[in-house]
Amino acid sequence: MSIQAIRKADVGKTLRAVMCAFTAAFLIAAFFAPDVGEMLSGLGNIVIRPAQLTKDYFKPGLGSVSGTMLNYALVGAAFCALMFLPEAKITGATVLGFFLTVGFCSYGMNILNILPLILGVYVYSLIKRQPFGKFVNFAMFSTAVAPLISEVLFQYPTTGQVHGITPLGIGLALLIGIVVGCAMPALCAHSPGFHKGYDLYNAGPAAGFLCFLIYAVMYKTLGIEAPAIAADLGEGNRIYVNVFCCTAFGLCAVCGLVIDGGFKEYFRLFKDSGYKSDFTAKYSVGANIANIGVYGLFIMLYYNLIGATFTGTTMGAVFCMLCCCCNGATPLNVFPIMLGYVVMGLLNRAGVTAFAVNAQAIVVGLCFASGLAPISGEYGIIAGTVAGMLHYCLVTSVPAIHGGFNLYNGGFTAGIVCFILVPILEHYFKSKSQRRMKA
Repeated sequence: MSIQAIRKADVGKTLRAVMCAFTAAFLIAAFFAPDVGEMLSGLGNIVIRPAQLTKDYFKPGLGSVSGTMLNYALVGAAFCALMFLPEAKITGATVLGFFLTVGFCSYGMNILNILPLILGVYVYSLIKRQPFGKFVNFAMFSTAVAPLISEVLFQYPTTGQVHGITPLGIGLALLIGIVVGCAMPALCAHSPGFHKGYDLYNAGPAAGFLCFLIYAVMYKTLGIEAPAIAADLGEGNRIYVNVFCCTAFGLCAVCGLVIDGGFKEYFRLFKDSGYKSDFTAKYSVGANIANIGVYGLFIMLYYNLIGATFTGTTMGAVFCMLCCCCNGATPLNVFPIMLGYVVMGLLNRAGVTAFAVNAQAIVVGLCFASGLAPISGEYGIIAGTVAGMLHYCLVTSVPAIHGGFNLYNGGFTAGIVCFILVPILEHYFKSKSQRRMKA
């Protein structure tokens, strides 16, 4: 296909091709992993174990690097296939859902524990008597509680004793899948009222409160001991993750700019506030692809500069952060959020705060704090920095609410930050949009 044809092509269909290309890249990368001989055994370990936050699938015994990449490819292929269903519409939210979902394939999600949740959304489509293709985005967002599925399949209610799959486990997994699949579309529709459009991870509050309810019923209400929240992390692989991510993002940046024939359209996107923005509807396909690449490289630069350990969890955080690239996030409006985290990291060096900026929990927290980008886009760098600082303060405390079973923990936290900060900003300050209307 010529560049002229790509420019004229439907943005959604072209971005679907990009997501399929990433899926293929994950599969190819699995065969270049340093432990390729452990691909199938690593995938097997990933699938048959509880997945409560945070389990690093790169770590031998929990998985393997090659097995993790295969898991990325399988989950990515499943959702790419759903994008070809009739009535499936590819928007910025679809790109968000795809990269967010595959991002968790290295710590908490696998090809098995997503199946009951996809089934739940299918049941929802039957209840609504509408084509399943219309709800592919919700199928992806429903996977936020995938660790709950693994928990009931392999451990619940015998905390600490992993057992084989039982009829009770299957029944509970299907029940949770249907409940979540039917509830998430309704909750996501009301979620913007909670954060007023300033949390790009719109499904975060929805998944957070729903998981909080299910966790309370499963454990506190029934008097069952809940598993402790504990991270299990490996040493990571800095070179492998950097080579894969920088190559993929670099190609996207170059291809996007070539398609557009320069930087002009991308600069328009780059300066967007990100508030209630679907870049796929506002900007060219080239600009969207370029932002995937430029924003991805920006994320990698940050994690390298702060000295992050490139575990599977960190690699997942990269893609979870990248996911908003077509839905409101750019390097320009995310930078103040990063700055807020760096300020808190400097306070850690002074002995004031408890977590270093490159601690694993904070590395993951930053990826979801980036969902607050519309705050800096609309209210400026100081507001964005404060939002990042607040997110840093809350993100390590929120898992206790849902037991570590909500993968969207940071997106849930971002919603809470919005609930606290946005009314104050609206009360005392004018947003960029309001100032533009008065000009």
